[in-house]
Amino acid sequence: MKAKLENFIANEPALMGALTGISIRDRHNGEVVYERQGETRMHPASNMKLLTAAASLSELGEKYKFITEVKADGEIIDSKLVGNLYLVGKGDPTLVPEDLDLLTEDLRLQGIKEITGDLVADDRWYDLIRLSPDMMWEDEHAYYGGQISALTLSPDEDYDAGTVIIEVAPGYSIGDKPKVTLSPPTDYVRVENNAKTDEVHSTEEEIVIRRLHGTNTITITGNIPLDSPNRKEWVAVWEPTEYVLAVWQHALLKKAIKWSGTVKVAESPTNAKILCTHTSKPISEMLVPFMKLSNNGIGEVLIKEMGRKVYGDGSWPAGLKVLEERLTDYNMKIDNLLLRDGSGISHVSLIPPNEITKLLYHIQKESWFPTYLDSLPVAGKEDRLVGGTLRDRLKGLKLQAKTGTIYGVSTLSGYAEANSGKKYIFSVMLNNMLDEEIGKEIEDRMLEIILKD
Repeated sequence: MKAKLENFIANEPALMGALTGISIRDRHNGEVVYERQGETRMHPASNMKLLTAAASLSELGEKYKFITEVKADGEIIDSKLVGNLYLVGKGDPTLVPEDLDLLTEDLRLQGIKEITGDLVADDRWYDLIRLSPDMMWEDEHAYYGGQISALTLSPDEDYDAGTVIIEVAPGYSIGDKPKVTLSPPTDYVRVENNAKTDEVHSTEEEIVIRRLHGTNTITITGNIPLDSPNRKEWVAVWEPTEYVLAVWQHALLKKAIKWSGTVKVAESPTNAKILCTHTSKPISEMLVPFMKLSNNGIGEVLIKEMGRKVYGDGSWPAGLKVLEERLTDYNMKIDNLLLRDGSGISHVSLIPPNEITKLLYHIQKESWFPTYLDSLPVAGKEDRLVGGTLRDRLKGLKLQAKTGTIYGVSTLSGYAEANSGKKYIFSVMLNNMLDEEIGKEIEDRMLEIILKD
C-alpha cells in the first residue's frame, strides 16, 4: 500500500506544487500505519465539521434541543393581548415556516385575535455578529454562507437557515421573462428578473442568481432555454432575524390575528410570560443534514450554542474556546491547531491530518459514537440522507467519511474497511490545488489503493 501510494502521488500531475497530507491509523489500536506530511497543518474545509460534531455531542449531548418561545408582557382580555408579543429565538437552525404557523395557531387557540402593542423579534440569545471571521464576500449570498442569528428560518428540511428558495422556470415563449417562485412567500426580499427565455437547446449565458451585498435585492440574469427544467437556488438573506419577523407577520395574518403597534427587533423584558413554545429535533438528528449534506449554518450555531451554555456568551470566540477544551479530552494538540469557525468555510483554519485521525480514534469509546458514525456520508449510497456528499463516489467500497471543499482545498476523512478485512481511520487533505474538484478524483484513487490492496 505504501509503495503504491507514494508512486501514485509522485506521478499525479495535479499534485505537482500542491500539499498532500495523509494519515492512516489502525482503527483498533490507533497506530499510524502510513503518513505523508501528517504533522503539517492543512486547511480542513468541511472536515472541520468532524471536530464540531464531536465537541457538540460531548458538551451538549445527543438529546439537546433548541427552544423557540412566544412571549407577552401583558394580559389577554376579551380576545386582545393588551401589550406586546415577542418571538424569542434561542438558536434553532431547523425552524421552518410551518413551525411559525403552529405557534400562531396556538395563539389563536388561546383566544388571541388582536395585539394592542408591538410585534417584536428577540435574537439576543447569541451576539449580533452574523458572519464567521473569514467569510469570503463572494460567499455571502450563497446558502452555505448564510448569516447566523439566534432567530432564523429555513425554507425546507435541508435546514439551510437564513435562506430563501428561488425557483426559475422558462417563460411561455422565446423572449419572455422566466417565471419566478419564491419560497417561503415573503416581501422581505425583492426579485429583479432581468433574464429571458431562449430557444430550445440554447447554449447562451446560463441563469445567474445573486443577492446584492447589504440588501435583500436578488437579481436574476442570463437565459434559460424553453425546454429547460426548472432551476432552483437557495439564496442567503441579509439580516435573518428580520426575515423571520416578516414571515411571522404573514403567519399571523393567515390566522386573522392583527396588531396595532410597530414591528421591530428588540430584547424581550425579563417579566414577559411564555405563551407557547416550539422545540427542535435533537442534535442527534441535526447531525444528519450537518454531516451528510455538509450544512454550514448548523455548524456555526453549534459553536455559538456551546459558548452560550458554558460561558453565557453566544459568540464565536466563546464557542471556539469550548470546542478547544473538549478536543483536549481526546489528546488533540490544541497548540498545533488554528480553529476559526465550526463549519470549515474559513480559509485560515489549520489542522494536521494526524490530529484528525487521532480524534476519530479516541471518540470511538464514547457512548454517542454510534450517532456520530451514522451521521457520516456512506460511500455509494444513493439516498442523499444516507450517502450524502459521497452518494456518487467510491461505490463498492466500505467507507464512511466527511468530505470537504473550499477553493484550492479538497479533504476526506473517516472510517473504512479494506477488502482484506483490515479497518482503518484515514484523513486525506489536499491543499493548494489549482482545481479542487480534481482533488475528489485523486482522493478516490487513493482510497482505492488503500482499501483494495
